[in-house]
Amino acid sequence: MRALAKLKFFDRRAARQPGASDVKPGPTMPAPGMGGDGLALVRLRLRLALVASALVPFAALQALQALESTQSFQLPLVGVLVLLVVVVGGLVVWMSRQVLRPATELDQARDELRRMFEEARQMSLQDGLTGLGNHRAFQEELDRQMEWHRRHAVPFALLLIDLDDLKLVNDSQGHIHGDRLLRDFGQLIKSYIRYTDRAFRIGGDEFAVLLPHSDPEAALKLGTRLLEEALQPDQGRVPVSFSGGISAVPALASTREELYVQADAALYWCKRHGRGAIDVFDPVRDRAVDEVVSSESAHLARVIAGGLLSAAYQPVVDLRTGTVIGYEGLTRPLPESGYSNPGELFAAADHAGRTVELDYACAETVIAQSGGLAPEQMLSVNLSPRTLEGPQFSAEWLVALGRAHGLEPERLIVELTEHENIEDLPRLQRNLLALQRSGVRIAIDDLGAGNAGLRLLSQFRFDIVKVDLSLVQNGAQHDSSRAVLTSLRDLAARWGSYVVAEGLETIDQLRVVRELGLAAGQGYLLGRPMAEPGLRSVDLAGIEAGALVMEVRRPVLRPGPALPGPILPTLPPTA
Repeated sequence: MRALAKLKFFDRRAARQPGASDVKPGPTMPAPGMGGDGLALVRLRLRLALVASALVPFAALQALQALESTQSFQLPLVGVLVLLVVVVGGLVVWMSRQVLRPATELDQARDELRRMFEEARQMSLQDGLTGLGNHRAFQEELDRQMEWHRRHAVPFALLLIDLDDLKLVNDSQGHIHGDRLLRDFGQLIKSYIRYTDRAFRIGGDEFAVLLPHSDPEAALKLGTRLLEEALQPDQGRVPVSFSGGISAVPALASTREELYVQADAALYWCKRHGRGAIDVFDPVRDRAVDEVVSSESAHLARVIAGGLLSAAYQPVVDLRTGTVIGYEGLTRPLPESGYSNPGELFAAADHAGRTVELDYACAETVIAQSGGLAPEQMLSVNLSPRTLEGPQFSAEWLVALGRAHGLEPERLIVELTEHENIEDLPRLQRNLLALQRSGVRIAIDDLGAGNAGLRLLSQFRFDIVKVDLSLVQNGAQHDSSRAVLTSLRDLAARWGSYVVAEGLETIDQLRVVRELGLAAGQGYLLGRPMAEPGLRSVDLAGIEAGALVMEVRRPVLRPGPALPGPILPTLPPTA
């Protein structure tokens, strides 16, 4: 359970809170499946050019015939042909420019956005204290190395490191000394790893090193040298002890989940047996790991079937008027489920192979408990690519589920998270298009959290673009992040999409996104997730002035519906 809680594959945000006001009309969101202004301009210019290409030569011929019918004017046939060639050639050049100019401008804007997006994303992937990669960068690199192994059979190893007694240093000498110790240790790792190795700080006192083209023995040699050097004071560097665990693909593990859990199990064994040691995962000694996975899967099945889930609703606010235009439905485990937070629940589901089943349970829980939603408000549900790619998924299931609880498809939004890899893009596109045709809007969630965002934007037209909190939170301090937000706003306007800024937590961030003209916002500053979606508007002016203090209440957790057996949508009978 400890390893599963640390490996968070899903970023299900925790809950937020109300404040109350009068209902105001919300903004008009784009209808599902409609194009943006940029594409409409291209179509209009193309039609005008085609009409002109047909009318201008016809008009020229008519004029020439009229002139030739007079006694005083005779034009040789060669002159007529030359004149027609000049007119048609000029028309073709003009038509090409009219058609290609907006498309070229759109491509240039997309390229510029890609460049700025990559700069801002690289900043969001770095740990500010040590200069190493952060937890998100670790997850992405782990995915890349697993893919490289699948394609080319390249082995690699994982070394997990946990500093011993960092809390004691912080408590006895202060956090300044603790930060110095972390910085020094980060520099030590950099000085010992190869050019091809990748090092990360994945937690407060936790580090990870990925070593391509390595086996467990090579990782053990590196870890041993690191430990020996870390224990020696050198040029004022504070000596530090750590424990480490190692696993490798394919020597010990075959999946990323097995790799991490095995390395963590070996690390935990070292912690329990004296610390200051490094060891490789031992299948016999640590065989309890497999037993944990099996029992975890059975426990998850009981949680899902027993409805031990509760919904929480975070408001999405129109940043012009303060009107709450809708809610994102989030899911939390009840205390009796045995899981302390959503991250632990979803990490366990991913490891046990029950992500799709849990997705369906969460969607049903969120929709079933949304009775307090106002008629003009919309509801978002999160579905992973794995669920939307699955053969069991159908748009009819979600539409029927919404209508059973009083929600027409036009009030539903499906949020596709960017955190998880996409395996079957054509199937995903078909299912998303079927949802749009049924009236459901599609949002790309956490844009900026990974590499797939811009690729998805170019391959599918999303109704709503939700910008990852890292870009929003950096936007108040960094010009590169602000430039990315500006470009996203402009491109979304061309595509007819609606931009939502996620993760608003400070007044400065709110001011920045409002100055940039982003349509809507979501975050702790605007409202924490609540047990019932009862908030209608927020006082944006009061928040910006610092005069409004949102009361934070713990939401009341209510049990979800009891579900007999696996939750899979019933496919409609084929004709």
